[in-house]
Amino acid sequence: MVGNLNNSGLYKSDEKEQRNINTPLRSDAFNLNEEEKMKKIEASFKDIMDVLGLDLKDDSLQDTPKRVAKMFVKEIFSGLNPANKPSVSVFANTYGYKDMLIEKDILVQSSCEHHFLPFFGKAHVAYIPNDNVIGLSKINRIVDYYCRRPQVQERLTLQIAQELKQVLGTEDVAVYIESKHMCVAMRGIKDDQQFY
Repeated sequence: MVGNLNNSGLYKSDEKEQRNINTPLRSDAFNLNEEEKMKKIEASFKDIMDVLGLDLKDDSLQDTPKRVAKMFVKEIFSGLNPANKPSVSVFANTYGYKDMLIEKDILVQSSCEHHFLPFFGKAHVAYIPNDNVIGLSKINRIVDYYCRRPQVQERLTLQIAQELKQVLGTEDVAVYIESKHMCVAMRGIKDDQQFY
């Protein structure tokens, strides 16, 4: 990863790398509040269901557009909203610990940005502390935050690593994600071997 530590000792990526790591958002991405976004998504999803020929008067389907809109904004893609970014506190490395710290098997649940189908698996995160250490649950919160947006696994891995480098003030961070992609299993090649 290209970049360097700034004067504060925090990781600073170069401009090209930053463009590649950031989730591609338009400049007006936050002009609408969550309620406005849900109303627009509900109307659009209703149109999709109508085009597919589904009977929106059916008891089982009539509230689906509203449920999908709420799920997108409040749950699955809540990581797009910077207000939902977890606050992360670090603690002084009073023990002077200099060996690698590893947290394994962190739940990954995200959505492929190419087909909006889920991918899921585990993240394994390691770092060698400098002056600070981070609480284990905070690592899980960082992983979850970046999972909750349309993603590709490569960018997700980089975003988690970059966030940890900035928070901890160290380059010594490693992130490894193993996941199963429903866009591979349910469509296209329909390779479900990864599930057996």
